[in-house]
Amino acid sequence: MKNLGYYNGKYDELENMQIPMLDRVCFFGDGVYDATYSYNYVIHDLKEHVDRFYRSADLLEMEVPMCKRELTELLRELVRKVDSHEQFVYFQLTRGTGIRNHVYPDNEKVKANLWVVLTPKKVVDTYKSVKLITRPDTRFYHCNAKTVNLIPACMGANAAALRGADECVFHRGNEVTECAHSNVHIIKDGKFITHPADEFILNGISRLNLLRKCGELGIPAEERVFTVDELFNADEIIISSCGSFCLRASEIDGRSVGGKAPEILRALQDSLVKEFHEECGE
Repeated sequence: MKNLGYYNGKYDELENMQIPMLDRVCFFGDGVYDATYSYNYVIHDLKEHVDRFYRSADLLEMEVPMCKRELTELLRELVRKVDSHEQFVYFQLTRGTGIRNHVYPDNEKVKANLWVVLTPKKVVDTYKSVKLITRPDTRFYHCNAKTVNLIPACMGANAAALRGADECVFHRGNEVTECAHSNVHIIKDGKFITHPADEFILNGISRLNLLRKCGELGIPAEERVFTVDELFNADEIIISSCGSFCLRASEIDGRSVGGKAPEILRALQDSLVKEFHEECGE
């Protein structure tokens, strides 16, 4: 298959799949998701992504219709049906199907819907540099749940694209939170600094991997709020997500930034890329 869509036990190529109009995601964006990549048909950091998927579902009081082991095996089985050894692996849970009603349906009477979308896609070149813009963070206070309510993120990503940039950095007042679809971190005076894992950011798996690598490499790390001023004056600015492990930012709002701690940056990048290829069989 060139790609794959799965919905509650049925699957086919995406162009052939149909979703009920009464799925609550159509009315309310009432769902959670997670995503990662598969390389050589091995799904990267699968346990961590499945665990976060269930945490997001718990935060929205949703029940996944299978246990973690069953979901893990399903995802492993489905990626082998796609004719590409490099895939973007997306899985989503929506609260069920029924007549539009703001009140949650009874979980015992209305079962949640499980989606999987698999498309050929490569991870980003970790060693490329990216351009950023900044934008006020107007999202709600549940950013720690990975929900499908992504309009502010889409607005930020589109604003970046219109300005010839790769990503949009959000800030609440002068405090940097995260990006439209990635986490943002800085290196200053030899220390890796990242926003705390609270309700203002998604605790990215790649963010956690960076913190773990800092420990392994002896790089001091601190989880604290940092400001827009600190962002512009950092020695390095790093963007991380499941498809871009550790990207260096070279420009923000048209101003050149970073480039002052290349050894630390390269050590993190090399270690993450090496681990990815070791896990995925290359």
